[in-house]
Amino acid sequence: MTDIRLTPADLPALGLFVDAVDLGSLSAAARRHRITQPSASQAIGRLERRLGVTLLRRGPRGSRPSPEGERLAGHAREVLAALNRFAAAAEAVRSGTRGLIRVAASYTNAEYVLPVRVAHFGSVRPDVAVRLTVANTDEVVAAVRAGEVELGFVEGPGTFAGLRTRRIGHDELAVVVAPDHPWAGRDTVPGNVVAATPLLLRERESGTRRTYEVAAARAGYRVAEPYGVMTSTEALKAAVRAGLGATVVSRLAVQDELRDGRLVAVRVTGLDLGRDLRAVWLPGQRSPLAAEFIRRLVDQP
Repeated sequence: MTDIRLTPADLPALGLFVDAVDLGSLSAAARRHRITQPSASQAIGRLERRLGVTLLRRGPRGSRPSPEGERLAGHAREVLAALNRFAAAAEAVRSGTRGLIRVAASYTNAEYVLPVRVAHFGSVRPDVAVRLTVANTDEVVAAVRAGEVELGFVEGPGTFAGLRTRRIGHDELAVVVAPDHPWAGRDTVPGNVVAATPLLLRERESGTRRTYEVAAARAGYRVAEPYGVMTSTEALKAAVRAGLGATVVSRLAVQDELRDGRLVAVRVTGLDLGRDLRAVWLPGQRSPLAAEFIRRLVDQP
């Protein structure tokens, strides 16, 4: 039996493998790496042949790790995390700072929660750079699990298997409409009416959409297929202002529009639209700088 020898050229395939495990689909992993699904299948196939092990089992519902793949996935994450720690250290040296924290955040966190807090952190730790990547919740969690970032910031319901979490704040979703929408003149709108109405929503991987759908399910309501799907909160707000319908967004995202009357928040009964904002990280992969960053974020009002 020949020894298994991997080279740096195998690293992209390792990344595909880990993402396929985390996202539950080789197609989703391919999209994340901006390659075609056939190219991803070929890369995984080459890696499997080099290892002499079947890593993924493909099926109509996606890709799942084989028992051998399940055992090797953790080791693959350690390899990728070490590579990213080296890259972070090199970037810190190049930029002249004494430290670098790589962070990924969902759109709500990145646009409405973190900017002020990151600026405050920079004022007390000017020797540390914070590199922020913005993505939807599922992509943030995948980046954390792959070791591409030390910290992720997400919102919404659910648990994140294998990750540590810490609450950094609370948010509430709001159903918002244009001032001339029929709901704008009503004192309340029942949750079952909202759920049965085709709304403008974010993509399925969004924490905002997941919070809304879980809240409706818990109340016993079936959510209608959306009238339109957009990957940007700003695009949703513009569509609502143009009269295309109602949407569900973070109340943090519409404070200005509610204040000046461009949008109206509908009081909804029968739906709990609150959610926690959380930091997530891999056990053992959080540096002292990252721990300090979270601590200052939590302590800051």
